Amino acid sequence: MKKYNLELSDKEWKEKLSPEQYKVLRQKGTEAPHTGKYNLHFDKGEYHCAACNAKLFESNTKFESGCGWPSFDESIPGSVEYIQDRSFGMLRTEILCANCGSHLGHVFDDGPTASSQRYCVNSASIEFEK
Repeated sequence: MKKYNLELSDKEWKEKLSPEQYKVLRQKGTEAPHTGKYNLHFDKGEYHCAACNAKLFESNTKFESGCGWPSFDESIPGSVEYIQDRSFGMLRTEILCANCGSHLGHVFDDGPTASSQRYCVNSASIEFEK
């Protein structure tokens, strides 16, 4: 099992995170589409992991995808870990925070920009800093 820079016990994660954040970040949950606070948020700044504050995405990589979750066309180099996900009878690429191993969402190869990437991220898994 991979070691992360920040590793907490399940009890410590439950104390640190809100119930929704815990469900998404530590139990690989997904918030309902079009409900997250960052879905239609386009201020200039940075998006950090809600569990450990590691910088994950720059605001200039965020775009409106219409999928109902915040979407980015690239991550900060080295900030995201990629894991093959075969859950629910699908083959997808799960994205985790490379610093703490928390679930962020999934990345798809159907983005509209030159990178062709669409990082589909749960609002509960990120925090914004101007």
